[in-house]
Amino acid sequence: MTALLTIIIVLFAAIAIWQMVKIFDLAQVGTTNNSQVADDHDNKINGYLMIGFLIFIYVITILSFWYLGDLPLMSNSASEHGDELDNLMIISMVIIFIVQTLTQFILHYFAYKYRGEKGKKALFYADNNTLEFIWTIIPVIVLAGLIIYGLFTWNDIMNIDEDEDPMVIELYAQQFNWTARYSGNDNVLGKANVRLIDIDRANVLGIDEDDPNAKDDVIVKELHLPVGQPVVFKMRSQDVLHSAFMPHFRAQMNTVPGMVTQFAFTPTVTTAEMRENPDIIEKVQNINALRKERKAEIEEAGQELVYEFDYLLLCNKICGTSHYNMQMKIIVETQEEYDAWMKEQTTFPNSLN
Repeated sequence: MTALLTIIIVLFAAIAIWQMVKIFDLAQVGTTNNSQVADDHDNKINGYLMIGFLIFIYVITILSFWYLGDLPLMSNSASEHGDELDNLMIISMVIIFIVQTLTQFILHYFAYKYRGEKGKKALFYADNNTLEFIWTIIPVIVLAGLIIYGLFTWNDIMNIDEDEDPMVIELYAQQFNWTARYSGNDNVLGKANVRLIDIDRANVLGIDEDDPNAKDDVIVKELHLPVGQPVVFKMRSQDVLHSAFMPHFRAQMNTVPGMVTQFAFTPTVTTAEMRENPDIIEKVQNINALRKERKAEIEEAGQELVYEFDYLLLCNKICGTSHYNMQMKIIVETQEEYDAWMKEQTTFPNSLN
């Protein structure tokens, strides 16, 4: 209802402004100069407006850097490949910033400097091969460099070193939750197919009960990862297109119905260690301050009042009405803590009804 009222108010405001503009135009009838052709005065005003807008752009940019320039998400990577991916992002943003600063200055300053004035003719070039070459070859070289660097970075991320004996985990997406399946002691996932889903027996992943590799699989709703252990995620979707997004691990891959996709990374920072990160501490404090202001609303919804940081697996595709709530907690811990947690879990055949 609030959104609808906001839209209605904005619509009425737009209509009111439109009507005021029409009234202003009608009021100009009978004035000495009703020409629709811009004169020197109009051009001068437009030139000053362009300079004003240029200043506005630079002020907004400076303020953005001042208040948001620390880019907190760029300083808390929790995977081996995260720093390299962050470096690629920073290089791209620096190049974009430099190009944007120069081109916007040229655009707005030239609009002011070469504004129309009576008796002044603009210098016209039919063509200039040198200029054409310069502003074509420079973007080609820069973009080619970024693309090549990006491809090498992507290959480093996606090439799985089997000698490291990565742990295999399945991420199963369905509207609107995630389920994780560990491959057990044999590190091989049992076969699965949506046609084998049996709700009555709680076989919600469609695992083949006759497959020997499925006998030690472990199905959970909370993902635990040992720090420093390479992990390969095999991803499936039951219904629509989802996207497995783990922001702190710089990992994202679509989950597609009818096929298996994968992504691999090595977690490098435990949950406990990340909670001690100054940026995370500040973020948690800000969140808890806001939650305190909405204490009654949060308690009425049955939620915990105090927020504590956790890694999350999110869906980064708009997959339906409850897309916003499709998430699963990820806990990165020591090998000893992980082993103790795994001993408490029930293997697949024993978890069936």
